[in-house]
Amino acid sequence: MGVLDSHFTFTKLTLLLFFGVVASWSVRATDLEPRAYSNIPTGLNFAVAGYSNIKGNVAFAPTVPITDAKLETHSAIFAYARSLDFWGKSGKVDIIIPTAWLSGQAEVKGQEKDRQISGFTDSMVRLYVNLYGAPAMSMKEFANYKQDTIVGVSLAVIAPSGQYDPSKLVNLGTNRWTVKPEIGVSKACGSLIAEFAAGMYIFTDNNQPFQKNTLEQKPLYNFQGHLIYSFGKGIWAAVDGNYYTGGRTTQDNIMDDNMQQNWRVGGTLSFPITKQNSIKLYGSTGVYSRTGSSFDIMGILWQYRWGEGL
Repeated sequence: MGVLDSHFTFTKLTLLLFFGVVASWSVRATDLEPRAYSNIPTGLNFAVAGYSNIKGNVAFAPTVPITDAKLETHSAIFAYARSLDFWGKSGKVDIIIPTAWLSGQAEVKGQEKDRQISGFTDSMVRLYVNLYGAPAMSMKEFANYKQDTIVGVSLAVIAPSGQYDPSKLVNLGTNRWTVKPEIGVSKACGSLIAEFAAGMYIFTDNNQPFQKNTLEQKPLYNFQGHLIYSFGKGIWAAVDGNYYTGGRTTQDNIMDDNMQQNWRVGGTLSFPITKQNSIKLYGSTGVYSRTGSSFDIMGILWQYRWGEGL
C-alpha cells in the first residue's frame, strides 16, 4: 500500500447521492467500496470533489400508482475526511455533503409525467476504526508497514437534510434518519488484497410519505467483496461485487411486496497525479434484481491530501 493511496471510500459517497434521489423504498445498499478497511497514517486530511451519472429503472412500491420510471441523475459531491488515532488503533471520520440534479419521466395513473429537480441530498457522517492489524502510525512509521489481515468496524449516520416535498413522489431527500453499522475484513497477499464487508441499514420512520401517513422499512442487509491489485507508485484497480437483501416496507400498516434481493458488479481505478492529488474512476451495473430496479453508475473523483509529514 503506497502513501499516495488515500483509501477514501469514494464509491459510497457517490452512491449516497442515489440513495436520496429515488423514493424512500428504493434500493439503499448498493455500496461497492474497495479499500474501506485499510491502514493510513494518522493526522492526514482529505478534501474530495466529484461527479457521477446514474441512469436506469427505479423500482417503486406496489401501492404507488407509478410505472415505467426512467430517471437520470447528475450528482456532485463535496467531502472532508481525517485519519485518527483511536487509543492506538487507526481510523478515520468522513463528512459528506452531496447534491444532485434529477430529470426523468414516468407513468402515473396512466399519464406520463415529467420531474426535474435539483438541490442537496441527505448528508452523511461516518466513523471507521480498525480493531486488528492496522495500528495507528505516523507517516514515518507507516513507511515500514506491511499489511497482513485487518479487521475493522464502521458506523455511518445519514441525516434527513436533503430537499423533500411530501406532495411529490420523487425527491432528493428521504425525510428520515438512517444508521449503518458494518464490519470488514481485509487480507493482503503480496500485491493482491481481498476484502469482505457485511453491514445493515436501519431506518427510522418517514411520517410524511407520498400519499400516505407513515412509511416503515425493515433493515436492509448489505454484503460486498473486492479483489484489489496494486500496480505500485500509488496505482491500484479493483473488481467489486455486492449483494443486498431485505428492506421490505410497510405503509399505513399495510406491508408491501418489495423485499430487495439484488446483485451488482463494478470496477475501480485509482492513480496519483502529484504527491497530494489523485483521481479515481469507477462504475457499476446491476446483474440481478428481484424488484426490477436496474441502473448504471459512472463517476470520477478528485482528491487532495494534506497533513503531518507531507
